[in-house]
Amino acid sequence: MEIKLFFSTVLLVFLPFLAYHAESVTVFDISKYGAKPGGEDISPVLAKVWKEACEATNASKVLIPKGTWYLSQIRLVGPNKAPLELEVQGTVEANPDYTKLPQKDGQWITINYLDGFTISGGGVFDGKGEQAWKANDCHKNPNCPKLPINLSLNFIKNAIIKDVTTKDSKNFHCNCISSQNVTFQRFTISAPGESINTDGIHIARVSNVKVLDSDIGTGDDCISIGDETTDLHIENVKCGPGHGISVGSMGKNPAEKDVTGITVKKCTFTGTSNGVRVKTWPNAPATLKISNLHFEDLTMNNVSYPVVIDQQYCPWNLCTKDKPSLIQISGLTVKNVRGTANTKEALLFSCSSSKPCQDVQISDIDLKYVNSIPANFTTVCENVKPTVSGKQIPPICPTPVQAS
Repeated sequence: MEIKLFFSTVLLVFLPFLAYHAESVTVFDISKYGAKPGGEDISPVLAKVWKEACEATNASKVLIPKGTWYLSQIRLVGPNKAPLELEVQGTVEANPDYTKLPQKDGQWITINYLDGFTISGGGVFDGKGEQAWKANDCHKNPNCPKLPINLSLNFIKNAIIKDVTTKDSKNFHCNCISSQNVTFQRFTISAPGESINTDGIHIARVSNVKVLDSDIGTGDDCISIGDETTDLHIENVKCGPGHGISVGSMGKNPAEKDVTGITVKKCTFTGTSNGVRVKTWPNAPATLKISNLHFEDLTMNNVSYPVVIDQQYCPWNLCTKDKPSLIQISGLTVKNVRGTANTKEALLFSCSSSKPCQDVQISDIDLKYVNSIPANFTTVCENVKPTVSGKQIPPICPTPVQAS
């Protein structure tokens, strides 16, 4: 009797509180404002309800319900006056023909200038990118057409992007630029390995960003990290297919700013060309510093190059190597990397001759060579003297410094 009385009292106290908060969220369901699934462009309705949601002084939610919805292009811009959520339950589809994008220099979905923002719902942003991939010759044609990013996030603060998928983007799947305190959680990125220039998440000029518990498979870097990135934490991410998780490339722009505090932890790479990688251009003007990098507890499954520091990065012969990179890399920890590699050079540390890598610590490396072509399984070390400890398979550099 006393227990029943206790719970009754608790309910009486908290029910009004819960009811108040349930009623305090205003839901803007696009289907209630005239949007229809199945082919009609939802952008006019979505723009209208977005504006109303941003003006709301209480928490609000813009809802795209279950179904398939065609979206030509949209810019969703703040500021918002109260917490705002975009809940996508359905599949939002782009036009497969990239030439039909209304604003040719824009992205498909752009979200800017928000504070206290959430994307959720279990839905899909489908960029319909196959035609664009076939036409993409930007690596050799400087006048190639600009292709849209699926989800472009800029000037965002205190945000979480969770439980949604971006699929088959024509360009990068998602960028996060000039933002603070943003978390990607259970974020899925899906595209075939042959999709060109489809980085999963590109992050730059940010602080305190997290990518957690996510599954990224695409045709380029699973996560690419640009300049002025501070305190980025990547954990429990599955990467593959793709090119791995990369810091850079850096160096071509003299205005680039320092990168520091990058942690990649408890991640799994499957069938990727790289695991974790840092890449800087030689013969380039930038002099930024890349520091405080921690690559720990990583699993490699048939990865070509599990760990790469490449300060002679020069794809498609787009540069010359007569002058070394001017970028200093320091404070690098590589710890507990296990699994299989399919090239003979499992770890590459190709540092700059003008700025040798400093304070590099490598411990507990246990990799197995899995290729039908016999080879001497080894590492490459240039302009670096790492401190090593624990297991070293393959051997780490010809003359490393043994940890005391």
